[in-house]
Amino acid sequence: MARRIELLCELGLYMESNGLGWMDAQDRAVQANAWFTPAHVALATDNIATQFLQKDKLEAWIANYSIPKGKKTVGIVMAGNIPLVGFHDFLCGFVSGHKLLLKLSSKDEVLLKHLIDKLTEWEPAVSDQVIIAERLNNCDAYIATGSNNTARYFEQYFGKYPHIIRSNRTSVAVLDGTETDEELAMLADDVYMYYGLGCRNVTQLCVPRDYNFASLLQVFNKHNDYADLNKYKNNYDYHLAIYLLNRVPYMSNESLLMVENEMPFSAVSVLHYKYYDNKEQLTEQLKNNPEIQAIIGKGFVPFGDSQMPALSDYADGVDTMAFLCGL
Repeated sequence: MARRIELLCELGLYMESNGLGWMDAQDRAVQANAWFTPAHVALATDNIATQFLQKDKLEAWIANYSIPKGKKTVGIVMAGNIPLVGFHDFLCGFVSGHKLLLKLSSKDEVLLKHLIDKLTEWEPAVSDQVIIAERLNNCDAYIATGSNNTARYFEQYFGKYPHIIRSNRTSVAVLDGTETDEELAMLADDVYMYYGLGCRNVTQLCVPRDYNFASLLQVFNKHNDYADLNKYKNNYDYHLAIYLLNRVPYMSNESLLMVENEMPFSAVSVLHYKYYDNKEQLTEQLKNNPEIQAIIGKGFVPFGDSQMPALSDYADGVDTMAFLCGL
């Protein structure tokens, strides 16, 4: 256990050092996925290094669990929507000591492959514990993340084994109209980062009936450069055309379309909003909604922190470490 913690801390330092090998891996990851940008890869890297790979945080987190002596083989199917999105599952599996078979997403395989190679370079025994595989056969347990559609297939394939299966989730923000421009600027990051593709991205605003959107739209201009990415702009133009053809009322700051919609999920380049009358009732509804990953706002996850989960902020609210330690 101590050696694994040591290796993870060394990995955090390596990720922050921006050495030539790591910079090359980041460049290759950007080239392999048109949705990945150098800024977004750097953001994901920094968050992992500072929130996950610090010795004091790792030790405090692990102290809550009894690491099993018996080792199992765990298959992990990773998503690829944002850079290193599957790192936390890898981290949990690595710390638990189980043998891991990892099926990486073709959209996000460069970075984690490189980091695993680096761990193996420092400690050759890692190659026996962590294996990248195309097929996850003969595993004792499974962790799989995907869309609502793929989750149904995962249930068929892995349902008879101990498992964690995750499907689509998203995040919302609750505003009360007293937010400062600085808070709205941080909210803009929660909305725009990774082009809104992550489950912790805010895709819906909940606002009081008399909310004035003028200041928010003005502050959100900080990310208007997103419209320069062809894939993002194509989404914006497509949805704008749909709204115009169907005469759907919308607001825009040229890089984001805002429409009133009760659904928490929204498309890339679109932000939904809905009105509320009672904040307590709204909060209860949101907390009981299985589609909501995080709630951002005063009294919730602070503005600007949606993409900085702690080690204990488990996807879908399911404690991955408790699952692994209970095998």
